[in-house]
Amino acid sequence: MSDTPFGFGLPPEEPDDGDEGKKKDQQSGGGQGPANPFGFGGLPGAGGFGGTGADNPFAAMFGSLNPNDLGAAFQQLGQMLSYEGGPVNWDMAKQIARQTVSQGTSDGTKDASVGPAERNAVQEAVRLADLWLDDATALPSGAGSAVAWSRAEWVEATLPAWQELVDPVAERVGTAMGDVLPEEMQAMAGPLIGMMRSMGGAMFGTQIGQAVGVLAGEVVGSTDIGLPLGPVGKAALLPINIETFGKDLGVPKEEVRLYIALREAAHQRLFAHVPWLRSHLFGAVDGYARGIKVDTAKLEDVVGQFDPQNPEQLQDALQQGMFQPEDTPEQKAALARLETALALVEGWVDAVVHAAAKPRLSSADALRETLRRRRASGGPAEQTFATLIGLELRPRRLRDASRLWASLTDARGVDGRDALWAHPDMLPTASDLDDPDGFVHREQIDFSELDKMLGEAAGGSTGKPDLKKKDDDTKGDAQGDSKDDDTE
Repeated sequence: MSDTPFGFGLPPEEPDDGDEGKKKDQQSGGGQGPANPFGFGGLPGAGGFGGTGADNPFAAMFGSLNPNDLGAAFQQLGQMLSYEGGPVNWDMAKQIARQTVSQGTSDGTKDASVGPAERNAVQEAVRLADLWLDDATALPSGAGSAVAWSRAEWVEATLPAWQELVDPVAERVGTAMGDVLPEEMQAMAGPLIGMMRSMGGAMFGTQIGQAVGVLAGEVVGSTDIGLPLGPVGKAALLPINIETFGKDLGVPKEEVRLYIALREAAHQRLFAHVPWLRSHLFGAVDGYARGIKVDTAKLEDVVGQFDPQNPEQLQDALQQGMFQPEDTPEQKAALARLETALALVEGWVDAVVHAAAKPRLSSADALRETLRRRRASGGPAEQTFATLIGLELRPRRLRDASRLWASLTDARGVDGRDALWAHPDMLPTASDLDDPDGFVHREQIDFSELDKMLGEAAGGSTGKPDLKKKDDDTKGDAQGDSKDDDTE
């Protein structure tokens, strides 16, 4: 688990402004009292415009500004306070993310539109990947189409999923920003509470936009972090990032692209044909978020020292983390459920892709190990994920899950292995990852009769994924349709 769960902090290798923020707090004095719960009197410029900060909070906010800077400060503050939406200003998040993308990555690579040749190469890679996967899994193709995205297009396409993941956390902060007022004053401070929530929404939007923009510079597909971030049924690759990823590997770029396509197509099969899986993962994130405790004392101190001349102050506080996990059985269970589910998804994809690629690609072992080390070393993708969601997918669990799925293939065959996705209670648990042999040889619970009864009660539809291979004629037709769809 991240040290700053849900704290929207900077990646570990990037220094933060903690010392500078402390100096600013010391300089500002932080004066607070019963008649002035937010401490405006301690801000720079408290005596400007003919009054003290305690008697005139607006003087505290703007008294120290030069006339030439006053218009810019009002414009910036106006943008922050005019927001009236949810807990995160997602319009601002998208704007910041696109600006971050346009600046390029640290290696100097700039974003660029995807040309026709690259789009055709991606479609061909996904089509071939799906053919190879047919022999490695009982799940049919889940990619109705294959697309090549620029980094900016990835930002646009994945923001709805980020919103679903992050909004529950940001909502807790927005509520806490109103709770820092004494209860007897909250009824009289409606406008001020609204201002604070708008300000928080803008700051969250800025921080999330920066994080997503950084992530867009590294991801190679829509499912890199184990969650379905893109539209359903659309396999997506980022050619510019794939080229950067394979630059120094000594592997032909066609093989790199095909291996990444195998991983993307395998994820698409899993999320398309296990209908409960997406809600299970996102629900675990939400369950963990509900157990997060906001440090209201720190929040009150930050609000009390807020200086509109330096709006980054609040953002720095968000980066340093204002969230504390509750050590409750419910939150522990939610965290364990999410960690295990993500490990099982990534482990299954790793095992299936290796089975499909090993006989066909001479570079399969090298590419597999490179991707594993990429995850283990905690690159920007993993660090950003931990920053936004408060969770790190532990490589040890990923490798354990991959070995378990491989053992299940040997013991039960492809169909028997993939049948476990039919019901969440049939999947391995965290303890099973520690004892894979015990799970592999354990007699499994048969849910078929229960599913049949529930299906009949609901009108004959069980909602259970069809994990069995279709007959040869039907399968042939389906493959033909899939090929046509991939070229859209």
